[in-house]
Amino acid sequence: MKVISTSNAPAAIGPYEQGYVSNGFVFSSGQIPVNPADGSIPETIEGQAEQSCRNVQAVLEAGGAKMENVIKTTCFLADMNDFAAFNAVYAKFFPGKPARSCVAVKDLPKSVKCEIEAIAEL
Repeated sequence: MKVISTSNAPAAIGPYEQGYVSNGFVFSSGQIPVNPADGSIPETIEGQAEQSCRNVQAVLEAGGAKMENVIKTTCFLADMNDFAAFNAVYAKFFPGKPARSCVAVKDLPKSVKCEIEAIAEL
């Protein structure tokens, strides 16, 4: 296994890595919508979804994969009423329509509205 570490995505806020490369796959940890440059978090679900997607993209690219190589994502929403707005942004970043789970959760780190993790093939 190879650890993925990039300054283009937020640093881990707990005892985990941003991602791993293993057996021809890249696994990203869940990415919340923190801007790695300044630590800011967008207010809207659209802004948060975009930043989370950009963070996933940065981790995957650091591991040698592209968004087109994503085969599975897991998405977490703090409010399922944001589902349609989240999907509109998500679709722009994942044109290959990977397999996906999307669930509502009680709370997310830093009280954000969404989190995304991905698995991509190299």
